[in-house]
Amino acid sequence: MILIDGKEAAAELRAELKEEVVELKSKHNKVPGLTVILIGDLTPSQIYVRNKEKSANEVGIKSEVIKYPDSVEEKTVLKKIKELNSDETVSGILVQLPLPKHIDKQKVIEAIDPSKDVDGFHPMNVGNLSSGYESSIPCTPLGCYLLIKKIEPNLSGKKAVIVGRSNLNGKPMTQLLLKENCTVTITHSKTKDLKAECLEADIIVAAVGIPELVRGDWVKKDAIVIDVGINKTDNGIVGDVHFDEVSKNVRALTPVPGGVGPMTIACLLKNTIDCFKRSQI
Repeated sequence: MILIDGKEAAAELRAELKEEVVELKSKHNKVPGLTVILIGDLTPSQIYVRNKEKSANEVGIKSEVIKYPDSVEEKTVLKKIKELNSDETVSGILVQLPLPKHIDKQKVIEAIDPSKDVDGFHPMNVGNLSSGYESSIPCTPLGCYLLIKKIEPNLSGKKAVIVGRSNLNGKPMTQLLLKENCTVTITHSKTKDLKAECLEADIIVAAVGIPELVRGDWVKKDAIVIDVGINKTDNGIVGDVHFDEVSKNVRALTPVPGGVGPMTIACLLKNTIDCFKRSQI
């Protein structure tokens, strides 16, 4: 079995992006800029934003973090987004989720200029992706897609099963694989026989937040399995895939942690650079 090393793949992608930033700087005499808005003091969000900032600086992207307390008014955040939309030094804007309850997440997402939406959550980018047009692609499914392509460059005709139908991962993942001419099945909590669906899959992407849901007898021998889940259990962090069982039966598998996670941030940097390049046309 191939263990799909997300840390290694992310390091390779960052090295490529670093070279690209150097070229862009020499061509345009400026570099891409990423601004992250962080509201409140949730520890996971703080850690994630710190990692984003460190990675951005590593590849030469100009990084800025704007912090607000939990009590910040929605109108203050929307006003700041409007300012960033018109700031030519900012290529990408990201508002770290989750948000406090008094702030409307959808309103915030829709306030971001679609051409600076590095998370790929704006309805215009969602629509463009599903229509096969150029768009910002959500970072986690983009990372999953790049990891799958490392193992199998030609996905045409493959049967893919997506476990989970979220807007963050399941739906955009489906669009990416459809574009590669896969036959895609989206499964969810109302799917009648999830095991039977998975047993037919050449590719499984699991993202439902249920610890070790996908078992060893759910997968066929030559399947590629991507585990997006991160679940805290008494035995530590585990994915949505039972690693010990599934690793004995498949062609390739991502570990948790160290699989999809590192690629998510690397893909955020890629999206920032792509937004910058489109703005220079």
